[in-house]
Amino acid sequence: MNQEEKEITYTTSNSYSTLNQLTAQTKNVWLVCHGMGYLSRYFLKYFKDLNSEENYIIAPQAPSKYYIQPKMHVGANWLTRDNTSDGMDNILNYIDAVLDKEVIPKNVNLIILGYSQGVSIATRYMVKRQLQCSQLVLHSGGIPIELIADDFKYLSKDCNVKLIYGTEDEYIDANRIKKEIIKANDLFGERLSIMPFNGKHVVNVDYINNLV
Repeated sequence: MNQEEKEITYTTSNSYSTLNQLTAQTKNVWLVCHGMGYLSRYFLKYFKDLNSEENYIIAPQAPSKYYIQPKMHVGANWLTRDNTSDGMDNILNYIDAVLDKEVIPKNVNLIILGYSQGVSIATRYMVKRQLQCSQLVLHSGGIPIELIADDFKYLSKDCNVKLIYGTEDEYIDANRIKKEIIKANDLFGERLSIMPFNGKHVVNVDYINNLV
């Protein structure tokens, strides 16, 4: 038996979701990467209390959809351990296409937020594309182990980094939290703010509303 795994390149399509309108009054554009099990259109609900005239939110959609038991809701996943590098390359090209279509003005604040699995997507994307932002928000997720401080040297000194996590997060124990804080300090130094909250693995809407 001669078994081989081969590779092809092909064109595909994917959706993404936005909230509010991008106008001359827009002050902040958010690029938000959801966690595993979400769809981008539902992830936007966490940003609906932001001032609609001043905030425009872009939510890319993870490519791999699946059914979530027991109610068979549809969720999505960004990456797995299998063929991670190629999967990330596809995601880079996809987010490139999203931003090419959106044409974010240079005079607005760009806020990059990753939640849970979205933290790894947001940080890898910004490093690979040397994307400048006014705020980087790392919410309840792990920073990829391959990223080092030199990867973020390109960032403007005005970029603020927020590390947000729930003290009762069922996926992140005390030891993991300690390691993530140490790594974030190594990567971002004085620009980093640590923002714990009393809660589980949930999106903290109050913190989001206070970021701007």
